[in-house]
Amino acid sequence: MRISVVKEIKPQEERVGLTPAGAADLVRSGHTVYVETGAGVATGYTDEQYSSVGAQLVTQAEAWNSAELLVKVKEPIEAEYGFLRPDLVLFTYLHLAADRALTEALLGAGTLAIAYETVQDDSGLPLLTPMSEIAGRLAAHAAATHLAGNAGGPGLLLGGSPGVAPCRVLVIGGGVVGTQAALLALGMQAEVTILDMSGRRIRQLDTLFAGRARVLMSDIATLESELAQADVVIGAVLVPGRAAPKVVTREQLRLLRPDTLLLDVAIDQGGAFETSRPTTYDSPIIEVDGIRHYCVANMPGGVPRTSTIALTNATLPYVRRLADWGIEEALAADASLRLGVNTRDGRIVYQGVADAFTDLPGTVDSLQTVPA
Repeated sequence: MRISVVKEIKPQEERVGLTPAGAADLVRSGHTVYVETGAGVATGYTDEQYSSVGAQLVTQAEAWNSAELLVKVKEPIEAEYGFLRPDLVLFTYLHLAADRALTEALLGAGTLAIAYETVQDDSGLPLLTPMSEIAGRLAAHAAATHLAGNAGGPGLLLGGSPGVAPCRVLVIGGGVVGTQAALLALGMQAEVTILDMSGRRIRQLDTLFAGRARVLMSDIATLESELAQADVVIGAVLVPGRAAPKVVTREQLRLLRPDTLLLDVAIDQGGAFETSRPTTYDSPIIEVDGIRHYCVANMPGGVPRTSTIALTNATLPYVRRLADWGIEEALAADASLRLGVNTRDGRIVYQGVADAFTDLPGTVDSLQTVPA
């Protein structure tokens, strides 16, 4: 199969879809791998590292136009929409429920688009988990950074110091992101509370943290009580393939102390706070009603080397399956991959995306949804 890897052009995205080691694996299996010149440079991988393992260095247009299977990191942006076509399989993060323009572009082109974030197996979301782990850890780092006075914060050390109380960190959502954020915050000696709505997950977290963090059932009264006491609030909720639920409303901002910091790790899926708006690493903070919000989209892009290696470790077995078996056979044989298909033949085939855009073409009989 002809497999292409392109240079990411979304602002501040420095990851690459495949490491040289991943490219070598595919070449050894008899596949042709095209890599856009310079695709891995920002991650620390040179063109020579790709060419030395048998990948062919090409231009952006050649990479897109030669591919049967195109492996990316982030969703195509408007400048790339013209490369979409009916005989292309796109394998990348998509987050379509929060991106109408891209959804319409994929439908118009008839592209078969497989979203990393909706591939699911018995372990959960294997292609989203590595980036969620990294994003959760980065959230704790960001909290520590932006509490400092030289970053515009209130001048607090996340973990306090002997004789000085640590900061109170409220994590809303006890999934992968929330768990990793809590672990790192605890490692920095913060006082951590996790809210979740699943009794089963609460019991798992209670066992995992063994009293080091407070793990509470999330309801309105508990949420509002904890918001009033928090120095940091981390939004870590996720509904696979759907827009993130708004767990903190604009009205609830009045409960917060003026120097509270909100970090919205769900911003790629539309945001967990009603008042969130996407930001970048260049300008990470916005202020709404006097409350600072950290809403950096695509947080793992800030550590591209770590993220690229972790992502390739997760995606390569699926890329191999698609390439070795052929697209249709792989989708027929692998229920996990089938759940990843969001669009094909000009129609939405994933329930979460169809629910977000009820006026766009969908094929009811073939809609995919992540099992509860």
